[in-house]
Amino acid sequence: MKNVAEATCPIARSVAFVGDAWSLLILRDASLGLTRFDDFRKSLGIAPTMLTRRLATLTEEGLLEKRRYSERPPRDEYLLTGAGRDFLPVLFMIGDWGRKHRGKGKLTRFVDAETGEEIQPIAVDTATGARIGTRPIRVVAAE
Repeated sequence: MKNVAEATCPIARSVAFVGDAWSLLILRDASLGLTRFDDFRKSLGIAPTMLTRRLATLTEEGLLEKRRYSERPPRDEYLLTGAGRDFLPVLFMIGDWGRKHRGKGKLTRFVDAETGEEIQPIAVDTATGARIGTRPIRVVAAE
């Protein structure tokens, strides 16, 4: 298989960088306000070497920005970039799918911080107004 990161399919190209569980969960935690290495490690229970690699990739790919918050000792935090914030709806769509199809047992809920109402994400094609998945889709080759 050719290098997926250079594929013409935007789905293939995207999952090359954010398609593993750790990266998705780091982005979830960052969207919920975590920024520091130790906070991510504690939240996820991830090995430090794995976390270091995932943070480096997410930073290199422009979803997180590394910012120094302490010189002595040197410490960095990781903040969502515009691209990282744009990924939040994708995470909620994955979560909604998981609630519907992997939803046995107790699950956390995501609610609007102002209204307290549970978030009900949908994906809509802005050109037609139709929910994605309700109309046939075809792939058009890249030119």
